[in-house]
Amino acid sequence: MSSSPTSRLLFDDPGPRARRRIRITTAGSLLIGAALVALALRQFAENGQLAAERWEPFGTWPMWRYLLDGLLSTAKAAAVAIALAMAGGVVLALGRTSPSRWLRWPATAYVEVVRTIPALLLVYVVLFALPRYGVNMPLFWKLVVPLAVSNAAAFAEIFRAGIRSVERGQLEAGLAVGLTRGRAMRLIVLPQAARRVLPSLVSQSAGLLKDTSLGYVVSYAELLYSGKVLANYNHLLIQTYLIVALIYLVVNATLSKIARTLEARQRTRPSRAVRAAAPGAPVVKTS
Repeated sequence: MSSSPTSRLLFDDPGPRARRRIRITTAGSLLIGAALVALALRQFAENGQLAAERWEPFGTWPMWRYLLDGLLSTAKAAAVAIALAMAGGVVLALGRTSPSRWLRWPATAYVEVVRTIPALLLVYVVLFALPRYGVNMPLFWKLVVPLAVSNAAAFAEIFRAGIRSVERGQLEAGLAVGLTRGRAMRLIVLPQAARRVLPSLVSQSAGLLKDTSLGYVVSYAELLYSGKVLANYNHLLIQTYLIVALIYLVVNATLSKIARTLEARQRTRPSRAVRAAAPGAPVVKTS
């Protein structure tokens, strides 16, 4: 069974027994999930929550426009947080792989400490602690900053795995032709590392997008907070939150599909390279 480069970077491929356990666990989880959904639908039906008149308001454009505005706010916050977190992740990854201990130790300490702190706690720090010291950010940044600080550590580990996967000879070749270590990393190593871990970057970005639901804590009008306001207005709590959950499901399923597509392309790239090198030679596939 072939595996993607990203999978080999971040964890070992499971063996036959582990794959069997994974299949059994997945099947069991699906059955339990289906049973819970069936039980929930039964309870909803018995309490009149599936009645057509309770769902009719969601067939109107104003309802969807309000929720889509919340989704747009979620996308804006996620995009800025992802950009900041990725930039911070690159800097931290370079620090962790630096030969200088004065760069390596602070970067390592940041990653190891921040990874243990829940993002919600960082949101509370920005919301309640910083204003006491005169730092009172707009609502948008009260959500974006803690998410970027938290996820920078995760992105740093992804980028570090990518940097470690690039053959050391490439960095040494760059140094041999007169490049500084910084330029060699920026021009030679980092582009290859980012390409190899791209599926993991997309997956982490999907997780960050879900974390924007913490915006309800700071009253930022993202999708979940918009759903809360809408439910208070139309008194359709279950219906509203089910619609919000459906929107999250569609968005995250799309991002997951993109990650799987990128991973599949990386898996087939070595075969294409073999064909380009020897057009007449057969390609041997691993099983």
